[in-house]
Amino acid sequence: MVARVITITEQDFTRWDNYVRTHKQGSFFHLSGWMSVISKSFGHSCYYIMAEDGDQVLGVLPLVEVKSALFGHALISTPFCVYGGAIADNDDVVRELESHAKTLSESLEVDYLELRYRHAQNNGLLLKQVHSTFGCELAEDSEQILAKVKKKQRAVIRHSLKNELKHQVTHDVEQFYQLLSESYRNLGTPIFSKQYFENLMNEFSQNADILVVNDAEGNPSNAVMNFYFNDQVLPYYGGGNSASRAIKSADYMYYQVMCHAKEEKGSQWYDFGRSKHDSGPYKYKKNWGMEPEPLHYYYHLVNAKELPNLSPNNPKYKLFINLWQKLPLKVSQFLGPFLSKYLG
Repeated sequence: MVARVITITEQDFTRWDNYVRTHKQGSFFHLSGWMSVISKSFGHSCYYIMAEDGDQVLGVLPLVEVKSALFGHALISTPFCVYGGAIADNDDVVRELESHAKTLSESLEVDYLELRYRHAQNNGLLLKQVHSTFGCELAEDSEQILAKVKKKQRAVIRHSLKNELKHQVTHDVEQFYQLLSESYRNLGTPIFSKQYFENLMNEFSQNADILVVNDAEGNPSNAVMNFYFNDQVLPYYGGGNSASRAIKSADYMYYQVMCHAKEEKGSQWYDFGRSKHDSGPYKYKKNWGMEPEPLHYYYHLVNAKELPNLSPNNPKYKLFINLWQKLPLKVSQFLGPFLSKYLG
C-alpha cells in the first residue's frame, strides 16, 4: 500500500515532471503541462493523481473528465494523447492508482474510464486494441537515415528531394493551422481551435516546434507540429493542402523531421505515433519499414453498457463526415472547435 494518493496542484508540477522524465515508461503525454493546456483550451476538469510517501513520488496517473451530450461522458488518461495510464515504482502502486481512478469515475458518474497504456497490464479491466504505434531508431546522419527507409518509400523521398521543396522550422502556428485545417476538413474531421495549438507551443516552447514545407513557388504545402521528450522526437499534428500529394511534400516533411531531430536536437528515437489498424496512415507508416506495436487501452464501464466507439469508421458518423468534407474551410474552422474538444 502507498502512503497516500493526492490530486496535484501547480506546486507539485516540478516533482511530477521530474518523475515522468526519469521513469522508463514516462512519455511526453504524461507531463503536467498537458493539464494546463487542456484546462485552458477546452475547459475540461483535470484530476492528476500522484502516489507519494512523504516527499518521494511513487507513481502518477493523469486523468481528464470529458463530458458531452453528443459523444458521452468519460474519464480518460489522457485525451488528445496517444499514451497515458499509470506509471509507478511497481505494479502494486499502478493498481492502487487505477483503483483511485475507478472510484473517481464512479463518483463522477461517467459512462466509462479509459486508460491508454502502451504495454499490456494485468488489471482485470476490459481491453480494446484498435491502434498500433510506430517508431524507429534514428541513424547517424541524413544519408544513413534515408538508407534505413524501406526501398519503395526511399524512392518516394528521393523523388520529393527533386521537387525544389524548401522547409523551415518555426514556432508560429499560422501557416501550420491553415494547412492542418484544410487537411482535417478534407478528411471530414472537426479541427481544434487555433488557441489549442498556440497553448501547446507556449506551454512546451522548449520541447516543441513546427516544420513547414513550401513548394517550388514558395507556397506552404505541408506542416507538422513536433514534440521532443528525452531522446525522442514525436511528429504529432500534421497536414497539407490538396496539392501536396502530387509533389510528395509529406514524405519530404517527415524525412526532414528525422534529419532535424537527429542533427539539431540529438534525438535517438523517432516516434511516428499511433494509427488505426489497417487504415491508410497505418499502411503508410509500415511502408517506411517500421513495425506496428499494438497499444493497450483499458476500460472500466460505469454507466455505459458497452465499449465506446467514437471511430470515424463507425457507420453512424458516415453521413456527418461526408457533410463535413463539403464545408467551406472558414466554416469548418468556426464550427470544428465546438465538436473537437470532445473528441480526444
